[in-house]
Amino acid sequence: TLGTQTDYRDGEAQTDPYSPEYIIRSGSVPEILTLATLTWGRGLPAGQAEMEIIDRIREKRAWEAALPPMDSPSNVTKRLKMMEAMERKEWAYREEEIDKLQKVKLEVFKKLLQRREENQDELDATRLYSHWQNHQKAKEEKIRKIQHDCALMLRKVIAKRKNWMGKLERRDIIKEYKDFSSQTYAPLSRIGFFPDNISGYCAVKNFYLNTFAGLCELEKSVQHSLSQLKIKAPKPKCTITETGYIRKSGRLDAVLAQVHQ
Repeated sequence: TLGTQTDYRDGEAQTDPYSPEYIIRSGSVPEILTLATLTWGRGLPAGQAEMEIIDRIREKRAWEAALPPMDSPSNVTKRLKMMEAMERKEWAYREEEIDKLQKVKLEVFKKLLQRREENQDELDATRLYSHWQNHQKAKEEKIRKIQHDCALMLRKVIAKRKNWMGKLERRDIIKEYKDFSSQTYAPLSRIGFFPDNISGYCAVKNFYLNTFAGLCELEKSVQHSLSQLKIKAPKPKCTITETGYIRKSGRLDAVLAQVHQ
């Protein structure tokens, strides 16, 4: 039961198959010992390539058993020919393996080159997009400058058309003050006038009104009778009841007196 493995265990807990101890009989060479290099995860379980190796080992063992003994010159010559043929076969098989390995390496190189080209294409696309964005910004800035220059030239042309006869006009002060959209009432910022800079020009700045010491001094200079005002409540013109309401007759008399006045 130590070598029993179950299919219901997790892969992380799966262990290598159990290999029991063995004893080789004298004079016997088990075929399984020729596959000692194959272990679990490294050739086992056996695939197509491992099966080809096993078949080649069997063929070589059969070829070694079929070699003639070296007891006569003819057998020696035959043995040498068989060994040369096997050597050519081994070299052909080795060349085939080298070709397969080179093909695999070539495929890997192709994939690496393709991946590098894709990365280079992405980098080139990013650079092209960055250059395009820079050109677009320069284009927009140039268009904005052209529009600004166009508006400036149009204003100059309009100003020249107003005085197309070349006559100098005197300043008409009455016309300027009559027109509320003139430079007198609404000066333009582009000619160097900024109304916000003189917003506090008309503000009253007084020591007696803006400081506490000035207020105290101002209060001392005022007569005491003026600071102590006595307000008398006005007498009601209509008859008021004890509860504070005005009678209807009193309201009517007040209205009639107002109409009479």
